[in-house]
Amino acid sequence: MTPRQPTDPPVARTPSPGDTRRRPAGPAPGTAVSPGPAVSPGPAVSPGPAVPPALRGAAWSGGHPGPGPAGSGQAAAPPPARPAPRPASRPNPPAPRRPAARTRLKRPAAAPLADDELDALLDGRHHDPHALLGAHHVRGGLAIRVLRPYAQAVCLAAPGLRVDLVEQRDGLFTAQLPLPEVPDYHLLVTYDGQEHTLGDPYRFLPTLGELDLHLISEGRHERLWEALGAHVTTVDQVTGTRFTVWAPNARGVRLAGDFNHWNGTGHAMRSLGASGVWELFVPGLGPGTRYKYEVIGPDGTRSLRADPMARATECPPATASVVTASMHVWSDQEWMRRRAERPAHASPFSVYEVHLPSWRPGLTYRQLAEQLPDYVADLGFTHVELMPIAEHPFGGSWGYQVSSYYAPTARLGGPDDFRYLVDRLHQAGIGVIMDWVPAHFPKDDWALAHFDGTRLYEHQDPVVAEHPDWGTLVFDHGRNEVRNFLVANAVYWCEEFHIDGLRVDAVASMLYLDYSRPYGQWRPNAHGGRENLDAVAFLQETNATVYRRCPGVVTIAEESTAWDGVTRATHHTGSNGLGGLGFGLKWNMGWMHDSLQYLSRDPVHRRHHHHEMTFSMVYAYSENYCLPISHDEVVHGKRALVSKAPGDWWQRRATARAYLGFMWAHPGKKLLFMGQEFAQGGEWSHDRGPDWWLLDPDYGAEADHRGVRDLVRELNRLYRANPALWALDSSPEGFAWIDADAAEDNTFSFVRRAGDGPPLLCLSNFSPVVRHDYRIGVPDQPGDTPGRWREVLNTDRLVYGGSGVTNPEPLVTAALPAHGRPASISLTVPPLATVWLSPG
Repeated sequence: MTPRQPTDPPVARTPSPGDTRRRPAGPAPGTAVSPGPAVSPGPAVSPGPAVPPALRGAAWSGGHPGPGPAGSGQAAAPPPARPAPRPASRPNPPAPRRPAARTRLKRPAAAPLADDELDALLDGRHHDPHALLGAHHVRGGLAIRVLRPYAQAVCLAAPGLRVDLVEQRDGLFTAQLPLPEVPDYHLLVTYDGQEHTLGDPYRFLPTLGELDLHLISEGRHERLWEALGAHVTTVDQVTGTRFTVWAPNARGVRLAGDFNHWNGTGHAMRSLGASGVWELFVPGLGPGTRYKYEVIGPDGTRSLRADPMARATECPPATASVVTASMHVWSDQEWMRRRAERPAHASPFSVYEVHLPSWRPGLTYRQLAEQLPDYVADLGFTHVELMPIAEHPFGGSWGYQVSSYYAPTARLGGPDDFRYLVDRLHQAGIGVIMDWVPAHFPKDDWALAHFDGTRLYEHQDPVVAEHPDWGTLVFDHGRNEVRNFLVANAVYWCEEFHIDGLRVDAVASMLYLDYSRPYGQWRPNAHGGRENLDAVAFLQETNATVYRRCPGVVTIAEESTAWDGVTRATHHTGSNGLGGLGFGLKWNMGWMHDSLQYLSRDPVHRRHHHHEMTFSMVYAYSENYCLPISHDEVVHGKRALVSKAPGDWWQRRATARAYLGFMWAHPGKKLLFMGQEFAQGGEWSHDRGPDWWLLDPDYGAEADHRGVRDLVRELNRLYRANPALWALDSSPEGFAWIDADAAEDNTFSFVRRAGDGPPLLCLSNFSPVVRHDYRIGVPDQPGDTPGRWREVLNTDRLVYGGSGVTNPEPLVTAALPAHGRPASISLTVPPLATVWLSPG
């Protein structure tokens, strides 16, 4: 198991020029690693068994190559000054001998590398630098090679042994030792006169196993984030960080970061065969290290890339990846144990949609954790839905153009800070849904686009590789490794961050090959159709994998067409000949569009558009629906919910309250975007966030906005307490019209049921007229005595900002047929209001 380390220590760095601090040996993050006691020219160390008797007490004079054969006696002065070599004929001075002293060797260079190999190594084009660098058995002992550009001197240090290496060229230091086995060594590297203790990355075997590589190639590694990316780990009792990246078409990959001054020459990665994975373990690096990959494409072009599997990043506009290791201890065991007890479509499900960076601008994840759970719990929502959390370069995209799919945005804190927020929401009894964007990604040249110099993550066909609406690139969902990257990402958020649901963005754009594309700009599938079969298979695999691995998680599709079987099981074939997509819920975009269109009409004209409020029940049971009033409906000139309605300020608020009452009673789960719960009149701005000042007691119209928020709180309370409003959302038995045809009155009446439980009657009036003695048919009630109905909700109450037209006394059922029912009640219907009635 990988040891856990703090997530936010000081950044690990190799000392920059002029830094006079000496790094202590040890496995602490950000320090050099020594497999044994630190070795210095100080106290004497008795020679250990790693040093053969022939070497004990001996000394050789070597130095940098000069005239004559290597090891012929030429000496070099200590760096940085490098005088001319001594004549080869000059004898070496005898080495002083001290009892029990460390043996210090100045050995001749190992056999020089061929020019082409050395050039490839220095240029970063060698596919296996470990075959050249590090310690290797050769005839007569060991060849040691170390690539440290700009170093003045390099020494190999082991218990009882210190060897000065010879520079062959351009920072390649070598030595040949008459040792039978590789000692447990580290390096002493001198820069600007200062010696630093460093581990040798090239002394370790590959840290990724054959099973991992096989699963990656097959596209079946469901915990891909554990195999790829940067991971703090311990290898052969040495602590450091393992870096792995998939770049199958690269000619070479090097690791650059703050630890090597962003020069990757000395940290070339090795290719792990046909898997396309490149790997390097760097001793001494730990959490906080900033890094990127220097990728050399097939055509020789170079680019510095963020890690696609990075689990932490710098705060934008900075773009480096950051090594991280979680230390968070979860406290939501009770929530996790109970969340799978009942499926989402048969549970109360009322969602508050939030854009975290702007909900309370300036707050971090941890500061949000002190405010958001209490606010949402007070209003009675069951879940929050977070607009995309994964790192994105442009804040104005609201997170829908993702550059680092495995990293929460650093704008608000680190990964453990986000875990803390989710944990606190769970402890408050609130589920967490996050928006997920597997359809497309931005073109930034430091991120996924043309990652290894080829179309790797994007579609191979340039005709369809770009999304025409958003100027982004489309994922190649038919490629095993790309599909695996995304499927594992969905699992990652659910398992590593305890996310309870994924709302999948832009599903329609994935399902249709001709989505927003004119003739000639798309390719038919193998059957000549317009369905994107690769995307269908990807979505099916994602849903099946998430539901199998993460009990209690729900996936939600933002799908705006009539695609058959979005929430049908993947093994059930539909009319289109395809299995269901396997989502748990689908946003009802048709209901949202039609009902908001009706809301925006003048009441005098609404009778001509009555069907816009009733048509949704024609297809209400074709999918498991969620009714969304989302961020998309309150921006870009569409106006806020309260501002969509016509009339004066009182009428607009009354219409919005009536609409919310109708929405909460209509079959389907609920979603409301932030700011709409208190009737914000302005559109949402991602820079400004909600207009919280409207709730300031010193503001003259504060009561108007507080009244709407109080109504939302009461709607959620009654919704959760009445199974008739949610238990049978996806079944015809849960709903029946009383009067769907009262177009002249602008009224709608229906009843909701939950098996044998009490029904709930809803009556909405979208006319500004009070209707007295308004008679409607009611369901039969058991017994011979007349039934009684009481008003449990009235959006026209004074406390909500209404006119106070209510029905305070119980309504007694009369044996007068109405609307096809043998009994009815007569009540006063308030203007622009919704009334809920319950038996009793």
